[in-house]
Parts: sequence; C-alpha cells; structure tokens
Amino acid sequence: MIQWVYEQTHPWVDELWVCTDDERIFKAVEAFGGKVIMTSSAHRSGTDRCAEASSRLGGDFEVVINIQGDEPFIRGEQIQALKACFNKPETEIATLVKAFKKEDGLQALLNPNSPKVVLNSRGEAMYFSRSVIPYLRNFPQSQWLEKNVFYKHIGIYAYRRPVLAELARLEASHLEQQESLEQLRWLENGYKIGTALTQVENQAIDTPEDLERLLKNLR
Repeated sequence: MIQWVYEQTHPWVDELWVCTDDERIFKAVEAFGGKVIMTSSAHRSGTDRCAEASSRLGGDFEVVINIQGDEPFIRGEQIQALKACFNKPETEIATLVKAFKKEDGLQALLNPNSPKVVLNSRGEAMYFSRSVIPYLRNFPQSQWLEKNVFYKHIGIYAYRRPVLAELARLEASHLEQQESLEQLRWLENGYKIGTALTQVENQAIDTPEDLERLLKNLR
C-alpha cells in the first residue's frame, strides 16, 4: 500500500518522504528504495508528524503536502490543484473539496463520517462539520441536493512551511474536540484554509475490509 501511494505521488512533487513511527513501514520503504524518516509515536495527527519531519529534513522548500499512506488512488491533478492554491501569496493552508451530486443520495450527505465544508466568496473554508451545512430551513431534506451545492471535504492538506510549524504548536481547541476535526483548531486560531475543487473522491483504505474490497475491484 505504501509503495503504491509513493509511486502515485512521486512524479508530482519535488521531494517525497514517508514519515512514520512504525519500524515495519520504515523497512518496507527502504526495501523499495523510497525516502523515509522515523518520527515520534506521540503525534496527535499527520499534521504534527509532517511538522517534525519538515523541521528535521531542512531544505529550502516552501510548501509541505500531507498525503495519507492509505490513499492509493491519489491523482496527479489533485496534487497539482493543491499546489496551485499557493500561487496566491495569502494562502496559508490548502485542502480539497468535492461537490455532492444528486445521484450520491441524501444518506451520503447526512453521513457524519463524511465532513462537510462551507466556503466564502474567495473559496476559503468558513467552517467544517459532520452535520449538513448549510441547513436549508425552507426545504424538506428530500430536496436539499436539488436546491444547494454542498461540499464534501477531501482530507488532503498542504501548508506553507512556516505555518505548518505554527500549527504543530497549537493546543487542541473546543470546536475541534466537539467535532473531532483538527482543521477547526486552525480556523479557531485565525488561519485561512484555501480550497481546490476536485471531481474525484479517493477511496481510503481504513480497515481490512476496505483492503479486500479494493483488491476485489482490481481483480
């Protein structure tokens, strides 16, 4: 899995490292010739792990992209879209969003495991929630997907390097703890999160059942 994600990502970035606290992953990456760095096992999130790796690796790169090791279907155009967000000098953090479609169905929209995001006129995230946002007061739920464009958050982040270091020093925030979404900590502390639109929803592999389903589809 790690090798697959690595090979999918490698052509689209200037430098690529696997950051892990697991000796098995470390040895696996070394075995296929990838770059890997061992990081602390005490990190709260991938953001904190990336911050440690960024600090220790040095170099003069400006932007760090955090790609999870269970994202085998990450696409080059998604990485390019994230990178393009930083053509705007005001961009501090960037992430991907995807519009819900009517054919996705209401249950997909209501699913709390699929965080939603509302955007301002500049395409910046205003808020993330496991609840449906915005709430359409004047229409029944059955019409929501017809009456509004709702955005699903696709959890791939990119950060300006100095901002990444700052994020790792922040304490967990109230909203973050309530929704269990780390990006709310950043918004509560005044950081701006730019977004790029993707048409693709990557299939993350979170359980053995997910992996078996992936292998079945490939076969």
